[in-house]
Amino acid sequence: MIEKEIDQITEEDLQSLVEDSVLESRTIEYKSELNIGRDKDKKEFLADASSFANASGGDLIFGIVEDGGVPIAVEGIEIDNFDELKGTIEHLIRNGIEPKMPLISIKLVDLSNSKKVLILRIPKSWRSPHRVILKKDYRFFSRNSHGKQFLDVEELKNAFNLSETFTERIKEFRENRLSNIIADETPVPLKEGAKIVLHIIPINSFNLGQNYDIDKIASETFRLKPIYDISDTQRYNIDGFLSYGRLDEGKSSSYVQLFRKGIVEAVATSLLDNQNKKIDRKHHERQILDFFPSYLDILNELNVETPIYVFLTILGAKGFSMYPHPRAIPFGIRQPNVIDRDVLLLPEIIIEKYDLNPEKTLKSCFDAIWNACGYAKSPNYNENGQWEQESD
Repeated sequence: MIEKEIDQITEEDLQSLVEDSVLESRTIEYKSELNIGRDKDKKEFLADASSFANASGGDLIFGIVEDGGVPIAVEGIEIDNFDELKGTIEHLIRNGIEPKMPLISIKLVDLSNSKKVLILRIPKSWRSPHRVILKKDYRFFSRNSHGKQFLDVEELKNAFNLSETFTERIKEFRENRLSNIIADETPVPLKEGAKIVLHIIPINSFNLGQNYDIDKIASETFRLKPIYDISDTQRYNIDGFLSYGRLDEGKSSSYVQLFRKGIVEAVATSLLDNQNKKIDRKHHERQILDFFPSYLDILNELNVETPIYVFLTILGAKGFSMYPHPRAIPFGIRQPNVIDRDVLLLPEIIIEKYDLNPEKTLKSCFDAIWNACGYAKSPNYNENGQWEQESD
């Protein structure tokens, strides 16, 4: 893989691959042409793409001539309509590989000879193994230092087990953290009552020895802010870096913990009306939408790779109901429905890129809270799926 952000790659970087004789490897492959017209060519293209996703990720580069895996010339290819080509590639990958691959990045580099080099940066997938399904091909590929290869039965078994292991680790981590919060084993004592918990968990966090340099974030005073609270105190702790609100009789209403492994845990008691066991129809959504992007920005700055799992949980939820919303009350129903369980686990969200719309990303979680209170969906969204600040 070219050691540079894909948007920053230039013709000079491509020429350097030739000058330095950078061999094809597990993370880079050269193609002199792009052929995706015939079924045979499409299958070969999908095999290349899925092999990167099933291994360590990498760059698939079209427009560089190679000889025995050694790049010998940056000649480029003719591309008349990049947007149309990009759409064709994305459609082919979306419909020719299962399960669906993470989003790939596509870059067009202009050359001085008026031709183009096309770069596909394919991330390592944590949903692997992926297989080619075009025309019922049903084959699995991966990569080693010599390039693409078939996965045999034993390799497939290991790949499936690894994928399940990462999923189980994420679930186990979340469950353990929720158990600690319920048992009041939190990094700072919290006020009593129901709590909203936000977990942002990158899959990369569970790589052996994975740690990120959090010092820069820690040095930027009060950048890491707890949800709906003034960050009164910040400090390092055994897990990483902690920020929490002002203590009242030794207890805070919220905190946010940044783990060295790139995980964010934010807990807030003040988003819920604990005295009346009510959930404000809009306030909890607005506050989460305000703080969620800032946590993602921090992870992005730490170069934490996607995909990232996002979980929302309400602890102590049993008996809570939603303050009624004029657009949410079903015909003939006026008595509020109450949540029937103490731990309300909302559906997980998988983020595959940092460039996202927070409102649309979190909609399924907000809908689920309204579902638990007896309503079809969050009425704070309009028909276009946009969150409306002034809805009533």
